[in-house]
Amino acid sequence: MTLLPLLAAATDAPRHLNPIKLFLDADIVVQVVMAGLILASIWVWMIILSFSLRHAGIRKRCDAYERDFWKTKDIEAFQADYAATDTPTARVAAAGLAEWRRSNSGRGADREGTRQRLLSAMDGAIAQEADRLSDRLNFLATVGAVAPFVGLFGTVWGIMNSFFQIGQQQNSSLAVVAPGISEALFATAIGLFAAIPAVIAYNRFSHRVDQIEARLQRFADRFHASLSRELEAQ
Repeated sequence: MTLLPLLAAATDAPRHLNPIKLFLDADIVVQVVMAGLILASIWVWMIILSFSLRHAGIRKRCDAYERDFWKTKDIEAFQADYAATDTPTARVAAAGLAEWRRSNSGRGADREGTRQRLLSAMDGAIAQEADRLSDRLNFLATVGAVAPFVGLFGTVWGIMNSFFQIGQQQNSSLAVVAPGISEALFATAIGLFAAIPAVIAYNRFSHRVDQIEARLQRFADRFHASLSRELEAQ
């Protein structure tokens, strides 16, 4: 016996639904649908876990960076310490500093033009950070939107197969129809099991990305004001 039948036998309870038995007794098409939805659900939970851990780390690093950034007197050395870290705020500051060096490398720098270029460079870095953070959130949105319909397809197919069996056996008793319908409806249940966490996580993580983007924008505005004051003092 293979592993799944052994598990089905071990968990066999006539008075209760047995998910493993429902899967094993289902039509091959329904089994493929269920397997795909289970894999999608596993991937959704992996994204949820990895994003949560990454976001917590990014928030701590940004807190430490911003706390020390405004106190440092040697910004070049300070930036070098954060060059290899995954700190969005450091990359936004690096984009601003790089544009500052380029704009002040020649003679007779245009102050207003420098301000605009600094703003554009840091806004571009912020957009890039937001894209990097939300890279895998599209999968959550896709699963949340598609999984219920995929499960519904498996259900429709299973019910069609049940009615076909009724025609073959020429017996419309509930005992003949009920098992097939139960197996078919199980596909919809798995689809919802995959979709509901995906939708909740997508909405929650999208809000967190928006929070980080707003935080980076506030830092960029403050840094831009600081550089503008230094530009006016030249």
